[in-house]
Amino acid sequence: MYFEEPFTEDEQAVLGRYFTNLDRPVFALINLPEVVKGALFARYSRTHKSLRRLLLDEFLSDPDQGIDTIASHLQATDQMVATHKAEALYQRVFGEYGDDSVAQLGGVHLATEQASNLLTKVLERGRLAAYLEQSTRYIYYDRPLGDRYRYFTPTEVTAAGLEDEYRVTMDWLFGTYSEVISRLVPFFEERFPQGPEDSDFVWKSTIRAKACDAARGLLPAATTSNVGIYATGQAYESLLLRMRAHPLAEARDYSAMMLDELRKVIPSFVKRVDIPDRGGVWSTYLADIRADMDERSRELGIKPEGRPEVILTDWDQDGELKVAAAALYAHSDLPDDQLLAAARAMTTDERAELIGAYVGNRSNRRHKPGRGMERTGYRFDILVDYGIFRDLQRHRLMTLDWQRLGTQHGYVTPDPVRSVGAVDLWDEAMDRTAHLAGRIEDAAGPDVAQYAVPFAYRIRFYMDLNAREAFHLLELRTAQGGHADYRRVCQEMHRLISEQAGHKLIAAAMSHVDHNDYELGRLESERRSAARRKAAGVPEPVV
Repeated sequence: MYFEEPFTEDEQAVLGRYFTNLDRPVFALINLPEVVKGALFARYSRTHKSLRRLLLDEFLSDPDQGIDTIASHLQATDQMVATHKAEALYQRVFGEYGDDSVAQLGGVHLATEQASNLLTKVLERGRLAAYLEQSTRYIYYDRPLGDRYRYFTPTEVTAAGLEDEYRVTMDWLFGTYSEVISRLVPFFEERFPQGPEDSDFVWKSTIRAKACDAARGLLPAATTSNVGIYATGQAYESLLLRMRAHPLAEARDYSAMMLDELRKVIPSFVKRVDIPDRGGVWSTYLADIRADMDERSRELGIKPEGRPEVILTDWDQDGELKVAAAALYAHSDLPDDQLLAAARAMTTDERAELIGAYVGNRSNRRHKPGRGMERTGYRFDILVDYGIFRDLQRHRLMTLDWQRLGTQHGYVTPDPVRSVGAVDLWDEAMDRTAHLAGRIEDAAGPDVAQYAVPFAYRIRFYMDLNAREAFHLLELRTAQGGHADYRRVCQEMHRLISEQAGHKLIAAAMSHVDHNDYELGRLESERRSAARRKAAGVPEPVV
């Protein structure tokens, strides 16, 4: 059925090291540096040759050597084989064609550790990358890293002569976190005793998540975290250009370290980042705009008015009508305007039936309707604590932007903190850090002052998303195991789509949005994980 390209035995011996099969039209590349993969695909788009033949002819061939000699050379040099040739080819392809998309063809796993929670948001801003961040729900922050608690000390604070005051306050704050955790854990253990069907691991993991959720408001934005990133060369280039223009020294310092490491594996893909008339001009452009817009914002001189936690600020009155037309688009040969006219001519019941058919029978939340749901959207303005923002910011396919973290919007105090008699301690923590943040702002500016602000303080941000993304966000973030605070926010977003926007058909189609309340929401998730481990014969982890 498929043409099977012939290779000699010697060629097969070489190719077997770099491809998962040699006889089928679908295969994966293995044991090759990223720059080689990228250069291979770059050349791939401009040749009649197969990828396997291309590797042999243009990356491994040498007019003075036979294939046996090449194979021996490959085994001796391992993954650095043909890297220099691939680098040269990449530069030629890029120089001749100016094809930025070539840098999408090589990816790197990069670990960025001991990054502040301010920096993690900078790292995770890009849409076209994958991130995994250390969670505040699964580890306690009462243990030091080395001789210090897990917080970052910015160089700007040191330069301003505030390092001693900053460290004293941060150490006290983490000590307070430890004290509150020590009260919350036994409180939750007594309130939610271990069930006979639950292992120690399942029960204690659930209690830990509950205690961490309640206490995390004490953690400052300086709290360090580890972030794993997988991205293409193009995504890294964009990230580094933004970081080099960032007002925080931490972001600029990490950009330099990241660039050093990326140049060890994909040097060509990030070559332009620090060239003065290429990346340098780009970063300057970003920094200039930021400074200009900061000044224009200050000149407004307007103070914020009171608003609810979640407000729907923009939507399309004809959203459901447009979704009905868009649902038919891929299945018809009519232009968009005719389909809109046809949808407008339908009765309300007919449009409801059409949208219901397009949504189909969604047996779980991963069954999502098609791109027709992207025809309408919603813009929400949200004012919640920084902890909730961290959870919701990771949904990057929507348009999302945020303001500086500060103390001007006040802070939240979780009910469990009241239940364990720690309100005075909590309030003292908020007052002390607000005082420190004010001192830092006076000396080093509002961007640096953010480090001292705890997660309990509110931050304003907006989320602009189409209906299809709303399915994903609202159904995922109202799931039983989610944090109670962001569940509340997403439940309100769902209500506003239905009642304020009037998109009742779309809201009803989000059938896996969960409006129930759960006192121990994480328990069912831990039980399911335990059942999967048992079925797979995996021993229970140590508590």
